[in-house]
Amino acid sequence: MVSKRIEVSVIIPTKNEEKTISEVIKKVKNIFKKNNIRGEIIVSDSSTDNTPKLAEKLDAKVITPKRIGYGAAYMEGFKEAKGDYIFMADADGTYDVSQLPKFIEPLKEGRAEMVMGSRFKGKILKGAMPALHQYIGNPFLTAVLNLFFGTKISDAHCGMRSIKKTALDKLTLSATGMDFASEMIIKAAREKLKIFEIPIIYYPRKDDNSTLNSYSDGWKHLRLLLLYSPLYLFLVPGSFLFIVGSILLTCILPGPLVIGSFVLDYHWMILGALFTIIGFQIITMGVWAKTYAYFNKIEKETKTLSVFLNKLNLERGIVIGSLIGLLGFAINLSIVYNYLYSDFVISYRPALFALVLIFLGIQIIFSSFFVSIIRVYKN
Repeated sequence: MVSKRIEVSVIIPTKNEEKTISEVIKKVKNIFKKNNIRGEIIVSDSSTDNTPKLAEKLDAKVITPKRIGYGAAYMEGFKEAKGDYIFMADADGTYDVSQLPKFIEPLKEGRAEMVMGSRFKGKILKGAMPALHQYIGNPFLTAVLNLFFGTKISDAHCGMRSIKKTALDKLTLSATGMDFASEMIIKAAREKLKIFEIPIIYYPRKDDNSTLNSYSDGWKHLRLLLLYSPLYLFLVPGSFLFIVGSILLTCILPGPLVIGSFVLDYHWMILGALFTIIGFQIITMGVWAKTYAYFNKIEKETKTLSVFLNKLNLERGIVIGSLIGLLGFAINLSIVYNYLYSDFVISYRPALFALVLIFLGIQIIFSSFFVSIIRVYKN
């Protein structure tokens, strides 16, 4: 008896693609037949034209996503997919879907759990991609993704991909827009999936129905990358400000700092205090974000985070914060004493330094409580 188990599910998101959908579906069906693949075609459609009717005529399964958006269309399609392997491609004719077997073979052979097409390793035909996207947008966002998440992808926004169903089930995807493309790679990297790239040819659209907005969609991708990387969003800029501010504070504390003909005095110390406070505030936000991500299983535990959660608990946080705050308070008391018994002369530099210490102490204490609240509510 021949097995009726579905081997490959092809998912095609559509929005008013009546000029190209029939050609794309026919190509997929021919590949199924030519390679003896037991497959299904799922069209996740949000059209107002004849796209769904044309797809149904060719025996594709047409579904209507509950939400609008590129990512929403795919997530709805994933729910319906019965294949062991998922193949993803657009309906506008820009991708050659006859390359499907090349995207499935690495999954079958165990060489990969996710396969990405690469237009930059392959060829981008004239008129297929705007110059802004080809030379600035895509390379920049891909480089940022690689930097933040340790991937080595050459084309993070290629829409032709394949993935094992078992691997897909690990990703818990949620982005409903174009940023879905980046989210999929981020979560695949966090799950340590084996990702394989295949050079492809990128063709011009056969109509002018593109729904891509260069600036808003580009911002959505960048925003997603930042939100999924507290290290680069919070800890890097926060640490920079804190270090620069601390250096200014401590160097000017004894008196004006003279560098050649340049004198750093009160104004620079105030700037240092501001940098120190803002930097430390940003760092604590990063700690909150990392802790929240860990306890809500958005991010896996790292050695650094494990040490932080185990060593810097609520009690230690209260002790450390109290000691720093009390040191600042003691400095202020000595300033008041000297003020009363030395002709009412105020020591502005130590006073400013002490106020920063008091702020840092209070911040550490209440940050420790906040981190503990995250832990308690999750448990």
